[in-house]
Amino acid sequence: MTEPGTVLITGPTRNLGRHAVLALAGRPEKPDLLLVGRAGPDLTAVADEARALGANVREIGCDLANLADVRAAAATARELLATGAVRPLRALVANAGVMSADTRRASADGYELTFAVNYLAHAQLIGDLLGSFAAPARVVLIGSNTYHANFWRKLLHVAEADWADPVELARPATGEPSMETSGVAYSNAKLAILYYAHELQRHTDVHVSVFEPGWMPGTALGRGAPAAFQAMSRALGRLPGVSTPQRSGPLLAALAVDDKWAHLRDGAFVVKDKLTEVQPVAHDRDRERRLWEATAELLGERSVGRRE
Repeated sequence: MTEPGTVLITGPTRNLGRHAVLALAGRPEKPDLLLVGRAGPDLTAVADEARALGANVREIGCDLANLADVRAAAATARELLATGAVRPLRALVANAGVMSADTRRASADGYELTFAVNYLAHAQLIGDLLGSFAAPARVVLIGSNTYHANFWRKLLHVAEADWADPVELARPATGEPSMETSGVAYSNAKLAILYYAHELQRHTDVHVSVFEPGWMPGTALGRGAPAAFQAMSRALGRLPGVSTPQRSGPLLAALAVDDKWAHLRDGAFVVKDKLTEVQPVAHDRDRERRLWEATAELLGERSVGRRE
C-alpha cells in the first residue's frame, strides 16, 4: 500500500480471515487493523497475535447475523477513524461467511441465514462506511466459483446458483432441509456478491474487487454441515494442490493492500493470485440493478450506498 492506513476485516478469527489478519500485521508498512467479528476469546486471541507483530489493532465485537449489531459496528469504526485512534480507512475486506445446513434458519432480522451473513450484513456495513474511506481505497469481497457448475463440481454434487428475486432469496425456506438446498443458498449468496460488486462500483469511487480463495475443504465455513460431510471435507483438504487458509490468507491480504492490485475495480474477480473472467451469468445489468433496489428494501431506511 503506497500510503499505509487502516484495513477493516470481518470474520478475522478463523481460517482465511485469521491468516489474512496475521499477514497484514506482519507487513513492513504495518496497516492499522479494525477486526470486526463475534466478541469473545477468539477475537481477543487474533488481535493479540496481530499486536505481537507490531500492528495497531482495534477489536469491534459484532454478530453479523444481526443488522443492528452491524450498524453499531460501523458507528464504532467511524468514531475510531474520526478521532484518529486509527489511520484513514484504505481497505475493507468483507471476509466473514457462513453456509447454513438448514435454510429454514433465520437471522435476527428474519432473513435466511446464509444470505443474511454473506451478503446483507456486508452490504449494510459497506453502505454505512462509504463516506469514511480515504482515497485511494478498496473494497474486497469474498466470492466463490460455486455460482456456476463445471465437471468437478457436478461430480462432487456442488450446487450451482438458482437465481430468484433477492427478496425471495432472503426468505427462509420451508420444507425439509438438505445439503442441496444449503449449497444452492450459498451459491446464490456468492452470485449476489458478484452482482453487488458490479453495481457498487457504479455508486462509488472506491475500487471494488472480488477474491476467490480457492476450494478450502474442512474449514469452519461448513461447521453446520453433517458430521460425515465435514469428515469428508477434512480428508479432501489433505490432497495436494487444494487451497488452505495458510496459503490463501496472505493472498487476500495482498489484494487489499499491494500496489500490484491497486488498479482493480468494477468487481474484478481474482482467483487466488490470478485475474480471471467470470462466467456470462455473473454479468446481468437488470439483476444488478434489482439487487441494489431490493437490498435497500431489505435493509430498511438505510441506503446501501449512503455517503456520510
